[in-house]
Amino acid sequence: MAAVLAAAASFEIPMDTISRLAKRFGLSRATLLYYDRIGVLRPWGRTAAGYRLYSPAEVERLEAVRRYRQVGLPLAETRKILDGPRDAVASALERRVDAVNAEIARLREQQRVLLRLLQTRSTQRRTRALDKRRWVKLLRKSGMTEADMHRWHVQFEQTEPEAHQDFLESLGIEPEEIARIRAASRGSKRKRGR
Repeated sequence: MAAVLAAAASFEIPMDTISRLAKRFGLSRATLLYYDRIGVLRPWGRTAAGYRLYSPAEVERLEAVRRYRQVGLPLAETRKILDGPRDAVASALERRVDAVNAEIARLREQQRVLLRLLQTRSTQRRTRALDKRRWVKLLRKSGMTEADMHRWHVQFEQTEPEAHQDFLESLGIEPEEIARIRAASRGSKRKRGR
């Protein structure tokens, strides 16, 4: 190992100690020790005195760990991504997107329930959420007719069907009504295409 360290020094590979790496990334030394213990981030090597050293490759890996943690991936999943095949990244991120979408839907439902329980205009004005009533009122005030709104739904359904579903859910519309709106939007598209 001493020969490897000497070789690294002779090529002047920039190395970080655990303290410098922790400071650089705003992490605690204990976090980096934990990452080493669970195999997420191992040091490149050690000095003669036993200090951990991290090369640019480990720094790059830590940057990836931080990115994946930032989007909510657990450390075990992050380690699998980093140590696995390249295509593991896309499938893990797609699963995370699905989980985030489900969580957003749960949070929207909680928000709707809270607003119903509070039933105060000041709370409703402070919220960023629109319900169907407020959305339709806004569209009408902007000059849209029922026919304009229907064309809007048809276009939305045609170009971004999943986003259309998400949007309608975000307005707190019941699933049966969403199904009717989307079916009517698809039906109009077929009629125009004939």
